Amino acid sequence: MSSHDQRKPEAELGLLDATMIGMGAMIGAGIFVLTGLAAEISGPAALLVFLLNGVVTAFTGLSYAELASAIPKSGGGYAFVREIFDDFGSFIMGWMLWFAYMIAGALYALGFAPNFLELLHVYGVVAPPGQVGAVVLPLLGVGVPAKFLLAFLAVAGLVAMNAASTAASGSAETVFTLVKVSILVVFVAFGFLSAGGGGETSFTFQNFDPLFPEGGGAFSILPAMGLTFIAFEGYDLITTVTEEVENPRENIPKAIFVSLAATVVVYLLVVTVAIGTLGASELAAAGEAGIATAATSFMPTGVPLIRNGGALIVFGAVFSTITALNAVVIASSRVAFSMGREGQLLPSIGRIHHRFGTPFVAVLLSAVVMLGSVVLPTQSAGNMSSLFFLLSFIIVNVAVIRLRRERPSMNRPYEIPYYPIPPILAIALNGILAVVLIRFLVRTDPLALLLSVGWVGAGAVTYVALNRLRARRAAEEAEASTDRATADGAGED
Repeated sequence: MSSHDQRKPEAELGLLDATMIGMGAMIGAGIFVLTGLAAEISGPAALLVFLLNGVVTAFTGLSYAELASAIPKSGGGYAFVREIFDDFGSFIMGWMLWFAYMIAGALYALGFAPNFLELLHVYGVVAPPGQVGAVVLPLLGVGVPAKFLLAFLAVAGLVAMNAASTAASGSAETVFTLVKVSILVVFVAFGFLSAGGGGETSFTFQNFDPLFPEGGGAFSILPAMGLTFIAFEGYDLITTVTEEVENPRENIPKAIFVSLAATVVVYLLVVTVAIGTLGASELAAAGEAGIATAATSFMPTGVPLIRNGGALIVFGAVFSTITALNAVVIASSRVAFSMGREGQLLPSIGRIHHRFGTPFVAVLLSAVVMLGSVVLPTQSAGNMSSLFFLLSFIIVNVAVIRLRRERPSMNRPYEIPYYPIPPILAIALNGILAVVLIRFLVRTDPLALLLSVGWVGAGAVTYVALNRLRARRAAEEAEASTDRATADGAGED
């Protein structure tokens, strides 16, 4: 084995970069498209939906923080489970996580395309997204739908950057995330400034009374929580680059907590302004365009470059999808890299490139599967991703309990307060949401369940095949070694 096969990732990311990876994934397109849908189910209580989901997520965040401080390895939840579970169990965990990140990447890429086309339309560059036809590829003469071409270009560009430089991808994530957070801050500021303006869209807390919708009551919060939970998935991506972060035992837990806290604050402010200006009924009627509709209603028009509030939100949605896409390109490749390094995928996947210092093969392989996932039905792909993340969160919380029990003297620079209450609550709450989601899929999207079972089954087959391949290679090497020894002995005689 050559020397560069053993090379470790370089620590080129600081605390800010790590924090932005988490926020970049969490503050994705979800806040722009899910707020109106949550208001449709739970009315003004959509504010509580986002708050409670933040609390539920925080319990698992505590487990990730302790495990990351104790096991400073790249690979996220897979690396933690690999430390304490058996070979097959850890492989399936990594297999699920890897696919969940890649599916999420495909969804973000497809979400980027219409938002980018809408942005170009706002400035008169192209027709409305629905009227943009196929693009004929030069030389090939084949027409490709514009959204697929833009999705491919977005993935290809980010993959090239990630394959060439970890520092560049981390810096880009930081810049893009700061831009989109700034856009949301502007949205919130104009929303509160509209208070007392006297117009129909002036901010008023009367729009929160009554808090719960008639007929649904407080129980309307639960289905809305299930719908919006995916908006809080992302802090776990920070732990996939643990070895590439400076002082990871200290900075990874900090990055998890800061990204979670900042994201919850941003979400609550945005939802408060959206409901306070439009009211829950109008916000619900706007559906996925709820935030853009709210921004258009109270933000000034004719501002240079910005045009209007809706255009600003579309601009923010473009940055949100591209930052979330970059984050999962990073995360999926690091899970594959970690599995390859542990000998659970092909060895070439677990190697650092001798020139670029990145997990080059893992990045490219993840990109290929990510691009292939765009053919999956969007709703089914999203449901699969949510299910795999919920299951992986449950397993990570089980891992932190088992590690405490089996290795009580292990060095843990950060320990969960009030242990074992937080991980037990996290297991219960994530389990409830997983059961609710599975029941929902049985009724509305059985394809997602079939595809999920199929992917896990494909993982089991891959596991067996790779083990047989390794066993055969080991037998061939042993036989060759025996032949060499026999030949050397015969030579000496």
